[in-house]
Amino acid sequence: MKKKNNNLTTLEDFKVKNYGKRGTKKREELEAGYENFKIGVLLLEARLEKGLTQEQLAAKAGTTKSYISKIENNIKEVRISTLQKIVETGLGGHLELSIKL
Repeated sequence: MKKKNNNLTTLEDFKVKNYGKRGTKKREELEAGYENFKIGVLLLEARLEKGLTQEQLAAKAGTTKSYISKIENNIKEVRISTLQKIVETGLGGHLELSIKL
């Protein structure tokens, strides 16, 4: 039987301790930043899975290599319509969004 390590904390507990509960300004800023970061990572992973360079994806999607790089590196936020064009035209995929309440 494994012993429980009492020094561990969950990610949620860490966020509450350091950023407050959901709904507080500091916590909502953290969560919003995470969502932008996640989009960039998802785009990067999809591009690599397709074997495309940033330049190749940009050419297919009608944008620039610099713009793709900025999205992937969480420097620039992307509009949903632009993300849809990158995913569908550039990657040949389908963008799905969901809202959880």
